[in-house]
Amino acid sequence: MRYNSKNGDPLASFALTFASFAVNKICVLLKCMFFILLLFKMQSAYSQKTNISDIIISTAEELTASETDQEASAVYIDRLYELAENPVRINSASEEEISRLFFLSDFQIKALADYPRSTGNIVSFNELALIPGFDKPTAEMLIPFVTLEEKDIVMDDSIKFRSSLLTNLTVRKGREDTASLGSAYRVLTKYKFSAGCFSGGFTSEKDPGEKMFCPGTLSPDFFSASIAYTGLGIIRRVIAGDYAARFAQGLNINTSVSTGLSLTSPGYMSVSGEIKPYTSTDENSFFRGIATVLAYKNLELSIMGSQNNLDATITHSPGYSTDSIESFYRSGTHNTINLLSKKDAVSESFYGANLSCNFSNLRLGIVYSRNSFSLPVKTEANNPEKVFAFNGRLANVSSLYYSTMIKRILLYGEIAANDIKKYAVVQGISFRPSDRLSVNFLFRKYNPGYASFHGKGPGNSTVSYPEQSIAGNFTFEAARHLFVSGGCSVQQYPWLKYRCSSPSSGIKREIRVKYLPAEKITFDLLYSYRKSMTDNTLAAGIPELNQVISRSLKFSFRYTLSDNLMLGTRLDYKFDDSRRSVGVLLLEDLNYRVKSVPLNFWIRYCVFRTDDYDSRIYTWENDLIYSFSIPALYGKGSRFYFMVGWKIASWAELRFKYAVLSDSDTTLMSDDTEEFRLQLRLAI
Repeated sequence: MRYNSKNGDPLASFALTFASFAVNKICVLLKCMFFILLLFKMQSAYSQKTNISDIIISTAEELTASETDQEASAVYIDRLYELAENPVRINSASEEEISRLFFLSDFQIKALADYPRSTGNIVSFNELALIPGFDKPTAEMLIPFVTLEEKDIVMDDSIKFRSSLLTNLTVRKGREDTASLGSAYRVLTKYKFSAGCFSGGFTSEKDPGEKMFCPGTLSPDFFSASIAYTGLGIIRRVIAGDYAARFAQGLNINTSVSTGLSLTSPGYMSVSGEIKPYTSTDENSFFRGIATVLAYKNLELSIMGSQNNLDATITHSPGYSTDSIESFYRSGTHNTINLLSKKDAVSESFYGANLSCNFSNLRLGIVYSRNSFSLPVKTEANNPEKVFAFNGRLANVSSLYYSTMIKRILLYGEIAANDIKKYAVVQGISFRPSDRLSVNFLFRKYNPGYASFHGKGPGNSTVSYPEQSIAGNFTFEAARHLFVSGGCSVQQYPWLKYRCSSPSSGIKREIRVKYLPAEKITFDLLYSYRKSMTDNTLAAGIPELNQVISRSLKFSFRYTLSDNLMLGTRLDYKFDDSRRSVGVLLLEDLNYRVKSVPLNFWIRYCVFRTDDYDSRIYTWENDLIYSFSIPALYGKGSRFYFMVGWKIASWAELRFKYAVLSDSDTTLMSDDTEEFRLQLRLAI
């Protein structure tokens, strides 16, 4: 159903229709919550640590607000859980240690490292909001991932062995896919151990529709493992197996944290380099081999070598004596015979190095990478969109980067170039005119023909297009407990891209108001504006570009009644100008921790109504540890989920989640309406 402004106010008409639909659906839930609330209030509150899963989900949603890549969200979740298990020692006054807080900017990392040196150790988390570059919301985000202890890495003979095992099982009920090779179950297993300076582990995964083991082998469809040594001398780190790396702004090498641009965050992410064991489930974005980090005084050298197999579509091109790579397959799902034929179809050799020099207020560095493939890449010759795509077997990329602090101003940048002298450049500036105001600008230019197979600069998705853009944002503490942030990004695409057969442009704008009148109450209002361009496929001849404009408004309210009870409400409104389509969503959350037994409950009920897929609305959900769920809701219906976590013992935890999607318009939604997830986690 669509609404036309000629027939009256579409918003008013839609709101009335949605209101009548929502009241009936949500009335029962509100009554249940009311009686549950009365029951809870009859019990005395008790003091217990805030549930870490709720904080991680909230933080991940904040960090990935601008991400469209689902796998990028999984990386954020993994990194946040790792920080929760191994908190950062903020009193260490070490920038290397504090840079593990990957979501902070360089300005914030330096300010947090300098604070203990100038004023003494931080004795209370309340001090974090007083540090230059930080405010109350940012400080609260840090608390679960930092510690005030100063204990260093254990280097003596006493080695305490720790390990953890986590297994997830996900089952979806719906239409059976007869083309699938295996069961519809998703199975994920993660194992980690640490003993003094040594650590390691493995990750295995079977996607829905895949066989548990690869045909002809006893290996899971995806299996990743590594072992690492961490020290304090010249040899800082050695990793054998699978690992991820990121340096500078990621133009050359970045298989770690994606760098999507959030227009309402305090600042852009740091340029600190890192090499870490790979623990995510993206089956093509990691290195397999050996990496080491060496350090002497203010010099640091990272060396990497990798030999890995990648998924690809192989074709035989006329005029070539051997097969060639038509395209790389990124999904990682191998649930049909055709998709299974793409698995590990080509081998890649990779060598890389990073050399950096750190001074008091200046960091300089150079990055080099070399990729070679077992088969040459040969893109479609008759596809204008692929004119600047990489062709060949060998690719070299070099880059230079820097960052410097001048009083309250942070300057940073990176420039990279490949074999054919095509380049990419990133230049940013962050400054704080006052303690209550911070401003950030970031300029990006990706030249047609520039390609880095393991690079992902700011704002890049899994597919990079030639682009020139400038983005800016600000955060301002307007009054006590009142925080305002906003930003704008303008992009220009000088060549063709997906759904655009001529040069195009785009604009993004956001503004957020957050009000924290008390520690247990949060109000959040976010307005977003998006303008992009797509081909007009209805017109004959060369397609003209149509402007696609969407506006969205999201309001959320959270109230923590006691240490064991939290209520939340969220209302979303989205309007797509091009199709005159509207989407509305209303949800209620209830999170409760039982007093007498170690049980946690998460309950959500939401109703939604959208005219079509273009007005779909995404919602983050609480999920199993090291997992995430971001369903895209469209059509007309409701979604309910119930999750319970049982702390069986100090070393064992069991979680179960049931979710159901009730769809009143089956023409728009899939038939997968029920989902069961089970998780067992053991820590020794």
